[in-house]
Amino acid sequence: MPGLFDALDDFNENTESDFHIIPDKDMAKIAMETKLKGQCRQTIDELPPMSPADHIFFMSFGSGSSGNCSYIGDRNCGFLIDAGVEVAKVTEGLRSNGISIENVKGICLTHDHGDHIRDVYALLRRNRHMRVYCTPKTLNGILRRHNVSRRIKDYHSPVYKEFQFKIGNFEITPFEVMHDGADNTGFYISNGERKFAIATDLGCISDRVAHYMRMADYIVIESNYDLQMLREGRYPEYLKARIEASNGHLDNKVTASFISEIYTSSLRNVFLCHLSQDNNTPAKAINEVKNALSLIGVTRIGNGIVDLTETPESERPQLHLVALPRHETSPLYTLGI
Repeated sequence: MPGLFDALDDFNENTESDFHIIPDKDMAKIAMETKLKGQCRQTIDELPPMSPADHIFFMSFGSGSSGNCSYIGDRNCGFLIDAGVEVAKVTEGLRSNGISIENVKGICLTHDHGDHIRDVYALLRRNRHMRVYCTPKTLNGILRRHNVSRRIKDYHSPVYKEFQFKIGNFEITPFEVMHDGADNTGFYISNGERKFAIATDLGCISDRVAHYMRMADYIVIESNYDLQMLREGRYPEYLKARIEASNGHLDNKVTASFISEIYTSSLRNVFLCHLSQDNNTPAKAINEVKNALSLIGVTRIGNGIVDLTETPESERPQLHLVALPRHETSPLYTLGI
């Protein structure tokens, strides 16, 4: 059974895409050496050991009602957030960026809607070293609402909101978000000095969302719809009302205003996620954030992550802003440069 907001999307659209090399000097050098040697791939676990000043990596395999899944990791291991994208696409996206699926230790689920859990058991069954991390209520919601094997329980490591757990070098704290799933969480993730927070599928900015987002250097947050497009669009009135509700989805202007409220010079990257195909565009979402930030004097905004080591500090972007693609795999972003 699909999630509440899945039904009007086309699940048969082509999701194949090209993949990109990690935008990081070390990885680019290794990729070139690998190519010259005629080898087919290089995995992150073959890199030098992690140092305190090293990076973490983030990528998205899809973000929207047609399927959600992303990856966060360091040079030792990583994990997925949600599993609504087909296994082959996830595996190939990781491999093309030099990441072995063996180094992906688990899947953290935000809630039980189909566009976030559709491929979770397929991933677990083909990668038996993985665990699935979600609240007991989320697991019960999956089993109750979806045609998923009950053997998923064999892979389940229960987590609880406001209680920290670990995957490799990552410390992860689930927190409450307002949405209409069986149980809904965001995740605050730390790895040494790197602080990351993700909140997707939420209808309002609650106190707990604001608390964790304010502490993060890198955030992923929903910017689902443009209010005018939604109200003038083809959706039936009951669905428009549910999307606008406090446990529905976030309006671009609400997201933009919140980002401007929490902005400090330590906020390095903002990824806008779960953009509606029918009621939003990447340009509208990004422009709302840029306009809100310009009112507080933030005007140097970069698109994505680039190597800025040779760029004077005064010329570097104050913030990197990206709208994650709905269907395509994003580049593998290097956080901490």
